[in-house]
Amino acid sequence: MNPRNVQIERNTLETQIKININLDGTGKTSFVTGVPFLDHMLDQIARHGLIDMDIAAKGDLHIDAHHTVEDIGITLGQAFAQAIGDKKGICRYGHAYIPLDEAMSRVVIDFSGRPGLFYDVHYPKAMIGSFDVDLFREFFQGFVNHANVTLHIDNLKGANSHHIAETIFKALGRAIRMAITADTRMAGIMPSTKGVL
Repeated sequence: MNPRNVQIERNTLETQIKININLDGTGKTSFVTGVPFLDHMLDQIARHGLIDMDIAAKGDLHIDAHHTVEDIGITLGQAFAQAIGDKKGICRYGHAYIPLDEAMSRVVIDFSGRPGLFYDVHYPKAMIGSFDVDLFREFFQGFVNHANVTLHIDNLKGANSHHIAETIFKALGRAIRMAITADTRMAGIMPSTKGVL
């Protein structure tokens, strides 16, 4: 199997999650999570990151979406960590500014091996439909902790919570795409002066 095409399963008493990602894909997706707005956001990562992504999740949604959203972030982070491999020859860093009407966000990512989330986002409304926007931070924290990346997310403008969220996830997809792309001038070379990430 292509090392940049991996399948991860994570099972707890609260959630059962299966994720397949192909970092060298075309943005094809399949989502069955029970959290429709999260599916819409995950689709932005895949489409703008050119990552094929299949995610199936069963969680305790009769309580709320917290465990499902957080655990998808954790499992997706684990999948990225495995798929990216030793990081030799990749660009390592990625960034993107994405607008959507009045909203604009900036996302910067470093496949550094050091988990860190720096999140400056303020939503005008606490809910987008039935989705609690507080869960986005839980998703990103789970992703960062298990992908071992440094991730800065800043919403720069915005009056519509849906637009703000969408700019963030589109920017994340673009930033990831930049970071995981092979650097032809660095083939087989670790993108770090330390020699390890």
